[in-house]
Amino acid sequence: MLDISFGEFVLIGVVALVVLGPERLPTVARTVGALVARAQRFVANVKADMQQQANLQGLDSIRQDLQDAAQSFRGQLEAEVQQVRDTIDQGAADARALADEAAEPFHEAERTIHGGLEPDAEAREAEARPAEEAPAVQADAAPPRDENQLDLFDDALAHRPASQPTASQARE
Repeated sequence: MLDISFGEFVLIGVVALVVLGPERLPTVARTVGALVARAQRFVANVKADMQQQANLQGLDSIRQDLQDAAQSFRGQLEAEVQQVRDTIDQGAADARALADEAAEPFHEAERTIHGGLEPDAEAREAEARPAEEAPAVQADAAPPRDENQLDLFDDALAHRPASQPTASQARE
């Protein structure tokens, strides 16, 4: 602490004994000892506080570094997520374009079959006509039959000519 040798302490003690006298010297020595002890505790507390502040500053810098790293990671993650979303959106747009391209021959065939009529044109024409002019719809009328189309689910008896006898008539 201080650069005072043993001889210097003895000299200070002899001067104090002569100046203060033997009656007051022990009281003054106790008081000086208590003041020195209090000063040592104060210095120790100041050192501990300084060390704690240094540690907190180190922790603050570590905390700041961690926050910076977290922000950087979050930014990278958001960029990757946005890139994936853009890729998915692009794939969906490509799929829609391919679906539209694949559906075009079907639409062309539909226009060719229906003679270029719009599907709702007949319904609009029927609404435009007055109720008296509307053709009567028969519930038991058979749908028009295309003779060029093979119908596997037709009843064989309904299309059999009348000249051929049925199996029950042949037995009689």
